[in-house]
Amino acid sequence: QVQLVESGGGLVQAGGSLRLSCAVSGSIFASVTMGWYRQVSGKPRELVATKTRDGFTNYSDSVKGRFTISRDNSKNTAYLQMDGLKPEDTAVYYCNARLQLSRTTGIANYWGPGSQVTVSS
Repeated sequence: QVQLVESGGGLVQAGGSLRLSCAVSGSIFASVTMGWYRQVSGKPRELVATKTRDGFTNYSDSVKGRFTISRDNSKNTAYLQMDGLKPEDTAVYYCNARLQLSRTTGIANYWGPGSQVTVSS
């Protein structure tokens, strides 16, 4: 069974840094896109950053210049380096991956369990 395994997150002071990791567990054919979304209680889940297998990135305007997404395609793992954290970055961060499980199957959407990131002022 394919799952996304997240690590990282925690509590940090404003201006500090954290790194999130997300690894695909299980056998797949390709990880098309990997990235993160975040959600604050009572609000919709929003895009943070994504990166395709070919290297194309997409960042929300609120994190551009502060967060960096990277991937290790050989390990089907993505990383989100978060620098210059602000209290408004506090949220649950969910890893997202669009995966192709085999050469003959379509692309399916997967979510990780979420990691709490709390930034104190």
